[in-house]
Amino acid sequence: MPHQLQLMPLKITTMDKILNLGRYIFPLSFLLYVGLHLGKPEVGASFVPDYLPLPYFWNYFTLVCILLFIVSAVIGKYDKLAYTLMALYVILMGVLVHLPRSMGHELGIENMTADLAREKELEMVNFFRNIMVTGALLGFAKFVAKDKSIIG
Repeated sequence: MPHQLQLMPLKITTMDKILNLGRYIFPLSFLLYVGLHLGKPEVGASFVPDYLPLPYFWNYFTLVCILLFIVSAVIGKYDKLAYTLMALYVILMGVLVHLPRSMGHELGIENMTADLAREKELEMVNFFRNIMVTGALLGFAKFVAKDKSIIG
């Protein structure tokens, strides 16, 4: 009698269940940005570079894009595309907004605090955070996303 390969049923452990929550916790954490853009639009608009007109438009446009990302990631429809586009947005925000502000650019007199050095330091932290979040988004696009229909 030839040996037959018997497949053991996969046992999902408690740890697997906990780790699987990350698929939802990560994209849902972006709801904090939705709350900021909606609840304090002047804060979101203040991050729009001076060379772009209509800062409040960009604030609300960003809010809609973040909401679309969250929905796509949670339901798994076009999620690879959503993670990739969000990664592009986050790295662009880091390079075009936070990095220049960390060097004192775009911090106009009306926005300056008594401690400009602290404000610049916080912008550098924002820049580093954007790099980390971009890496996580790209990792999710590669290893977590289910719908690869648009970008493979």
